[in-house]
Amino acid sequence: MNNSETGIDYLLDLNTRHSQTFMDLATERRRYRGEHPTEIAALKCMDGRLHLPVMTQTALGIIQPFRNLGGIFDLGWPFFQAAIDQWVSYSINRGRHCLIFVTYHFARGDTHRGCRGFHYDTDAARVAAIKLKNQFESVYGKGGAVVPIVCGIETDLDALILHGENGRFIDLANAKESSQLELEELLRSLYPSMPERVIRDFLPLVRGNIKHIAEIRTSHRPIEEAEHKEWVLGVGRGFDWLHVINTAFIVGPFDPNLSVAIETAAKLLKNNIDDGRIDPNGVVLLTSGVYRDEAGPEYRLAKEKALFLSKFALDIIKDKVPDLAPRLQILTGCVDLDTRKFEMIERIG
Repeated sequence: MNNSETGIDYLLDLNTRHSQTFMDLATERRRYRGEHPTEIAALKCMDGRLHLPVMTQTALGIIQPFRNLGGIFDLGWPFFQAAIDQWVSYSINRGRHCLIFVTYHFARGDTHRGCRGFHYDTDAARVAAIKLKNQFESVYGKGGAVVPIVCGIETDLDALILHGENGRFIDLANAKESSQLELEELLRSLYPSMPERVIRDFLPLVRGNIKHIAEIRTSHRPIEEAEHKEWVLGVGRGFDWLHVINTAFIVGPFDPNLSVAIETAAKLLKNNIDDGRIDPNGVVLLTSGVYRDEAGPEYRLAKEKALFLSKFALDIIKDKVPDLAPRLQILTGCVDLDTRKFEMIERIG
C-alpha cells in the first residue's frame, strides 16, 4: 500500500485493527509471561521497519519499545533516565529480570537501506550501541537483574546479530534451526554472565527470529519493500501499533535536543517526497501521549502532552523545513497502554 491510498483514515483503521489484535492476545500474553517472566525492552531507531515482535514471532506487548533517531540514547538524559528506571523498578518489584536490547541496524544488500540517523555508518552505530550497553552496566551492574546486550538488526532479512560478552557475535541469518539445548549452549557461550532465567526467556526470541528469517527467504520479499518510503512523522510515545514497513519515522520524547531529532526526521520525510518515493499529498504529522489510568490526571496529562508535542513539532517544521509544513495532515491523540487504542484529540486534514 502506498500513501496515496492512505492518510489519517488509514492510520485510524490500522490502530483499530491493532488494538483489537492486542486485546485478543491478552490470554496469550498472560500465558507467555507465566512461562517467561523476564521483562524485555528494545532501544531502537525511529525507523518503522524495526518491529521486533514480528522479527522474533513474539506476542504483541511483550517487548517494550523505546525509540529515537538512530537508536541514540543516553542514561544521562533526564526523561529517558526516569522512564528506564521506572521500568526497571516495576520489573524488580515483581521479582523479574530485565533484558534490554541495545540495537543498531543496517541492510546487508545496500548501505543506503541502512540507518539514515547515522548517515549509513554502521560502524558508528555499533560503537554507539556498545557505549550505551556499557553505560547500563556501569549504572546497574553486570550479571545482575538488569542485562543489556548489543543487538544488530539486519533489515533485508530481518535478522538479529547477537553481540556477546567476549567479542564474538552470531548472525542469526547463518544459524540453523537447532534443539533447545543447542541454542541454550549458544547463548551461554555468548553471555557467560547472563542469569539462567534470562537465557531461558531469551531463547524463544532467538528461535522465533531463526524461523522468521526462513519465512522471509521463502517469501522472496521484494527488496524495494525494505527501502525508505516513510510518509508519517510520529512524535511521542504509544506507537507500538504503527510498525508497518515504510510507514513512519518515530521520534520518542527522550532526547533533551528533541527539536533536532524532529528537524532531522522532517528533513528525511521531505527527502522522500523530493526523491519521488512517496505521494507529497499524503504526509502526516502524528503526535501521541500515553496513559493507563483514565480516571485520574494521567489521562488528562497525556492529552496535554500530545497537544504540546503537536504544536512544538509543527513550529519546528515551519521554521526548519518550511516547504513540508503546508503538505502536512495533522493527527493528535493519546493511547491507552492497556488496549493500545488511539483516541483522537485533534485532526487537521
